[in-house]
Amino acid sequence: MSHPTRAESLISTYEKRPDPKDLTQNPSSGKDIDYEPYPQESIQLSPSHQHIVQAICNLYSGSASKEDMQVYAEEAVYDDPWSFCDTRYKIAGQWYGIPKIMSHSRTLKTQVVSSKEDEIIFKLQQEYTPKGFPAGKKVNSLVTLTLDGEGKVRYHKDMWNEKDYSHKGLGKVLKTLNGDHLTGITKPEELGPEK
Repeated sequence: MSHPTRAESLISTYEKRPDPKDLTQNPSSGKDIDYEPYPQESIQLSPSHQHIVQAICNLYSGSASKEDMQVYAEEAVYDDPWSFCDTRYKIAGQWYGIPKIMSHSRTLKTQVVSSKEDEIIFKLQQEYTPKGFPAGKKVNSLVTLTLDGEGKVRYHKDMWNEKDYSHKGLGKVLKTLNGDHLTGITKPEELGPEK
């Protein structure tokens, strides 16, 4: 009998599959799925959850900070259409890449749509300006953070459209390869033990 891998164990324990239509439907715009944030409609967060969201937005904005990375547990997942990482160090490889390829990345606005003891879900609008390009591009996404009993992020899912992610097939293989090998290029600092 085979034992589950670290990634399989994290997926089965911490992955949430949010319903984008339920969380983002906007009758006033006529959209079934609307990832554009409306900050005035944001749910109020506790100070501890606000700290987590701020650290994550700092990372999206290129902080590449050891302090911001501490919101993740050592064994955590980052999952988006391009990458799948199953340790905090591999996740750092993704975030430390932003300042290397972007001349500018900034969070324009957020809207928290769900806040529970073990989850934070928010809509994010980020503007990315790749190096060598004169103008940035705005990207809207739905970010789901699953927290453990210590308040650490164990699963970070970044959805760019209404489709959830498969953990099978060629797409998963390519995402995992990216997650496993990007640290060799971006060279994040060692993050050390939990604080």
